[in-house]
Amino acid sequence: MKRRINQTYILLTAASVFSFAGTAMAQRGEIESQTYEIVKEKSIEFPPANRLFDKMQPKEGNSGDKKVNYAFIDPAITLASPKLTPVAVVSSDEKNRQEMPEGLNNFLKLGAGNYGRFLGEGFVSTRATDDLVFMAHLNQQSAATGPKDGANSANSATSIKLGGKYIRNAYKVDGSMEYARSNYYFYGYQPQLETVEINRDSIRQTTNLFGVNIGFENTEPASIVDYSVNTSFYTLKDRYNASEIDWGTTLTGSVPIATGFNALFEAGAFISQRVDTETFNRNLFRVKPTFKYTSEFFSVTGGINVVNETDNTLNINKTKAYPVLNFDVVPIPGLHVFAGWNGDIVRNTLRSMLGENQWLAPDFILANTEKKSDWYAGVKGENAGGFNFEGKVSYARYGNFYVFNNSLTDTSKFSVLYDSLGSNVLTISGQAGYNVNDMFKTSVKVNYYNYDVEGLEEAWHRPTFTLNWFNAFTLSKKLFITSELYTVSGLKAKNFDSGIITKLPTIIDLNMKIDYLLTRNFSAFVSLNNILGKQYQRYQYYPQQGLNFVGGLSFSF
Repeated sequence: MKRRINQTYILLTAASVFSFAGTAMAQRGEIESQTYEIVKEKSIEFPPANRLFDKMQPKEGNSGDKKVNYAFIDPAITLASPKLTPVAVVSSDEKNRQEMPEGLNNFLKLGAGNYGRFLGEGFVSTRATDDLVFMAHLNQQSAATGPKDGANSANSATSIKLGGKYIRNAYKVDGSMEYARSNYYFYGYQPQLETVEINRDSIRQTTNLFGVNIGFENTEPASIVDYSVNTSFYTLKDRYNASEIDWGTTLTGSVPIATGFNALFEAGAFISQRVDTETFNRNLFRVKPTFKYTSEFFSVTGGINVVNETDNTLNINKTKAYPVLNFDVVPIPGLHVFAGWNGDIVRNTLRSMLGENQWLAPDFILANTEKKSDWYAGVKGENAGGFNFEGKVSYARYGNFYVFNNSLTDTSKFSVLYDSLGSNVLTISGQAGYNVNDMFKTSVKVNYYNYDVEGLEEAWHRPTFTLNWFNAFTLSKKLFITSELYTVSGLKAKNFDSGIITKLPTIIDLNMKIDYLLTRNFSAFVSLNNILGKQYQRYQYYPQQGLNFVGGLSFSF
């Protein structure tokens, strides 16, 4: 496979799957935005756990009264095209959860279903002092059989996470350690003769991930300079002796210059080594100083994003500068009209690629993305009635726009193909949410993509249309129902051996989860996934499970 890469790649904002536990509908009016406002509070929170009543949040301390105007004009963009993992989101009644006694912070959950599915999950948190909290989270999910040839498409995933937070009036420290192990099979092989038996061990893949994260943040309300530092270290290794070490540190800061005028700073240093047949030392350094002026009716942010990337094996050592411009106008209260222009180099790692497509072939080419320019405009808003919305149009120019397609030598594995000549991507997106007194919540997001690739025949396995629709119903103090609908269309794939191009059928995936509170401590749940029973293919030759379910009990203590 050709090892030389010209500048760079695509970045495409993929449709985010809404999760009730910790995403768009958890708070009314939370819409994806180009500007973020961080409120300094002395509070200790962990990400919501997947259960009937999400684990109780530790009692919050008194909130500070200072808002820090960090403005990340170009939020982190995932390059992953939507990958469907049918898991119905667990519902949660916020009011009842807040009324639950603090003694029910912890839980154990056990469940089982068809395809030999097993679910085991546990969460424990403890408050050592008023300022110090520890937590532990264990999750195990597996299926003894799958959609093709029984055990040849089985899978198993185990994760363990330990964490803690220590908050004082002047600073906050948080950290976590995690381990994740995944075991699965390359079951996308071509049909075999009855006399030919597949050796399961030869198609097995196992990945082991270990990570450490540490963060430090200034929380002093009277401090002139606000800042936060985060560092993370990950190691990843698979069954075929591929591995990666990845260490990244980011720094953000804000300094007021005058009333409504702030100097903002963001920097990052990322050092990684990927080992396969060859060893790749890959580094990226970013410095992004910006200035922001905010008034009652508009805000303007301007600056520069300077990025340096190196790769010893691909012979890359370059530094690029990109503009950072954003305008946000408030013509009437609750309505924002925004527009901007930016660019960036986005890191691609072995970990991020496997997170998007786990069936990758060994020794695939790994290169970063250059978003040469991105012009965007849109409108967003919310009202007091619980309705929020956002619409956005983006036209971006990319180098090394990448796609996945079945490998020429082994169609059960995927190669990563790059468009080194340059690609233009038009994205039209819209999303809306609505809450009715926490009894009914709904959110919907649609995306349309148009790809103009110059160095590729097609944007293989990239969707042209996606839709995500989430609903949550609180029917009584004991009964909760959530539903999710995913639609993905426009996927194309090619068998490079036969030359046949296939338009994959439109994916329609409907999931539902029902929770019923039996007693103060016990609840029962049933998850119904892929209710329409279609063994759709997100990636060619890999059908997904048809109708599947998991039922079980959850114990809170």
